[in-house]
Amino acid sequence: MKKHMIVAAALFGAHTTAAQAEIVVSSKIDTEGGLLGNMIALALEDAGLPVERRLQLGGTQVVREALLAGQIDIYPEYTGNAAFFFNEAESDVWNDAEAAHDRAAELDAEANDITWLESAPANNTWAIAVTGPVAEENDLSTMTDFGEWVSGGGEIKLAASTEFVSSPAVLPAMQETYGFELTEDQTVILSGGDTAATIQAAARGTSGVNAAMVYGTDGGVGATGLVVMEDDQGVQPVYEPTPIVRAEVLEEYPSIPEVLNPIFAELDMATLQQLNGRIQVGGEPAEAVAREYLTEAGVID
Repeated sequence: MKKHMIVAAALFGAHTTAAQAEIVVSSKIDTEGGLLGNMIALALEDAGLPVERRLQLGGTQVVREALLAGQIDIYPEYTGNAAFFFNEAESDVWNDAEAAHDRAAELDAEANDITWLESAPANNTWAIAVTGPVAEENDLSTMTDFGEWVSGGGEIKLAASTEFVSSPAVLPAMQETYGFELTEDQTVILSGGDTAATIQAAARGTSGVNAAMVYGTDGGVGATGLVVMEDDQGVQPVYEPTPIVRAEVLEEYPSIPEVLNPIFAELDMATLQQLNGRIQVGGEPAEAVAREYLTEAGVID
């Protein structure tokens, strides 16, 4: 998955002190990383805290190692990734939002003195989305609805990657839990794992496609009118974005949770889809989108 281990090259030099005067805000290199990293930086600055930006630094491994080395102080991570950080991927705890957050927070606090703040209620995990008309005409909003519709003869053609279709933990697990089965004629396999391609295939109806493999908060979802089916029985691990911060920095700046927790509490899936879409599809700068959102929400002036 896109948020998992992406190996990249060298980092920058380490901190010269245990906690610098400035809070070094970072993020991953993808669209949502740019959006959330800018939100964190803007909100902390507006609260009068000193900030240094090192945004969209790299993939998960790069940013994670930078935090552990004290080279950055805070960045948005995903709860489900803690399963891989701590070799607990086989545990069912990661399929429950609250339990996943609590376990990630417990493990990181004990091992690394890292604090997980409040998560956004937006699950950026693998999912199935259908076109707006299909969702509306068949009253589909959850995977339970979807499974019943497909098993009852619903006309479906899903665009997905080979991994999504063949990995036992993804489509086969969904089919088993929700009681449906897609034939080869009902799937279109696209090379690679690019959800932008699957989303466009569904939006354009390419080869009869009316459903797509997506990540829950993909910007292309809202922009193309697709509707994500809620994984209401928790088949997939939960990946909720969460600011994580070094404990010694939090001790120096104890107001950080007061600033960031209310912001992330309001970032539901529809909101992140819309904001990501403005960047990914509309081409707007991440900082401008983050600033406008925070201003309209009354968080910053």
